[in-house]
Amino acid sequence: MTNEWDAGRLNSDLDGVGLDTLAVRAGQRRTPEAEHGEPLFFTSSYVFRSAADAAACFAGEVPGNVYSRYTNPTVRTFEERIAALEGAEQAVATASGMAAILAMVMSLCSAGDHILVSRSVFGATVSLFDKYFKRFGVEVDYVPLTDYEAWRAAFKANTRLVFVESPSNPLAELVDIARLAELCHAKGALLAVDNCFCTPVLQQPLALGADLVIHSATKYIDGQGRCLGGVVAGRSEHMKEVVGFLRTAGPTLSPFNAWVFLKGLETLRLRMQAHCASAQALAEWLEQQPGVQKVFYAGLPSHPQHDLARRQQKAFGAVLSFEVAGGKEGAWRFIDATRLISITANLGDSKSTITHPATTTHGRLSPEDRARAGISDSLVRIAVGLEELDDLKADLARGLAAL
Repeated sequence: MTNEWDAGRLNSDLDGVGLDTLAVRAGQRRTPEAEHGEPLFFTSSYVFRSAADAAACFAGEVPGNVYSRYTNPTVRTFEERIAALEGAEQAVATASGMAAILAMVMSLCSAGDHILVSRSVFGATVSLFDKYFKRFGVEVDYVPLTDYEAWRAAFKANTRLVFVESPSNPLAELVDIARLAELCHAKGALLAVDNCFCTPVLQQPLALGADLVIHSATKYIDGQGRCLGGVVAGRSEHMKEVVGFLRTAGPTLSPFNAWVFLKGLETLRLRMQAHCASAQALAEWLEQQPGVQKVFYAGLPSHPQHDLARRQQKAFGAVLSFEVAGGKEGAWRFIDATRLISITANLGDSKSTITHPATTTHGRLSPEDRARAGISDSLVRIAVGLEELDDLKADLARGLAAL
């Protein structure tokens, strides 16, 4: 009997199980040494039984591990678990969320292709498309996320890919994924959705018609601000190209980070439920506070796409933003007056975080581009963590008092 005595049996038993079970069990391969947990494989390369065995593995003629730049058992377990949660045929893990976007575009697009991007995306995403992809002959245009006629008009004969965040960072704008997917497919383009803010617990873009889904696993998949990582998931025909890019270029997820993410996935639904409940309560509270001019959170009936969010998502997420009186100076006074919430641009942590998007996450954008994206100098973003709700309200009250 070999150490692989139970390999594959568990996965075959997971057909039809619920999301929580997949988050705990998918991708797991039981052996006598690892009956209950996922092993952590710290190795750069692998030993083969013979020269012929090595040649067959390198050629892809037989399954097996070749080199940890693109084949590692711990990373593979994480990839299979994400694929199961997102309803994808295959997922490919990368060193960061930005590396996932890089790998997707480099794998599926070529010089002369045209990409459409929603205007309201993370600042580093804009920089990647504008500063680097354009340099290599890829055309990029930006479209307001919620303007379907603008989407329709923006397509060209060479449009290969459409990339959106839904919900968007930091204004929680949404696009009707099914509607946009139908338009993309009619135009012969692929639709990729950044699902970082929702996670597969709240939204499954592939089930709504998207072709690809992107995650910064650094955020809620980890859940405690410990590790960097990313993942892209979709059909195997597309993921094969992404694997080829990773094999050559190497923006690879480390086995240790993959193992940490596997532990994070086990509590993902419980954490997202708690995050969302507190975010909803804080958004409702902030909307009533003097000094707060506008709150951006899809869980509020005042949000213009509240009904779409109710249809498309299971809950409304944990990131909210709001405008305060006093412009940039007022926003900074608000942020600096808090004592409990961490002043940092990261999100998805058990600890609540607060930041000024115009000078941090979107600080590399021109003032004109920020204005077009709706990011004002008075905007403050909060990613709600797992602290007691009353303590978070008390800390935000310090910010309000500073106004």
